Amino acid sequence: MENLLVITALGEDRPGIIDALARAVADSGCSIADSRMTVLGGEFAIIELVSGRWNALAKLESQLPAVARDLQLHLHMKRTTATRQPGNLLPYLVDVVAMDQPGIIHKLAHFFSQRGINIRDLATNRYNAAHTGTPMYSVHMTLDIPAATHVATTREEFLDFCDQLNLDAVFEPVKG
Repeated sequence: MENLLVITALGEDRPGIIDALARAVADSGCSIADSRMTVLGGEFAIIELVSGRWNALAKLESQLPAVARDLQLHLHMKRTTATRQPGNLLPYLVDVVAMDQPGIIHKLAHFFSQRGINIRDLATNRYNAAHTGTPMYSVHMTLDIPAATHVATTREEFLDFCDQLNLDAVFEPVKG
């Protein structure tokens, strides 16, 4: 059984944070299996899945609080298990672009949750349109659609839903 630890950290952005955290993981004999690292506003945020032998993870768990204190990061760690993915899920990608408006994520999440579709991964970005400066919003999601779901009908309902909200959307299977 693989030993896994989820680590989240948040703190003021500055150079060297990733270096220090990655060094702590490597020095403990662990590996970063999956991660997301980004700057949100003036804050650096990280969430990562670390794997290693149970004793290597224990060593990392004991060392990380001191590293976080030195970096002035808010740290949280939690042991976890490998993802249990039933073979009856179909991975799909959804990309949405629209003028920025309140509630876009809630409306999208509600649409999928009402149909028993899990959002596995979600990333958003707010930006200004190149020529007009109009505030725009983009959403990128990976979905786990139950195999029993009629995907063509769901896609059609979703695209109609997006048209009603004036959202440009793409709904397609994950390739590769």
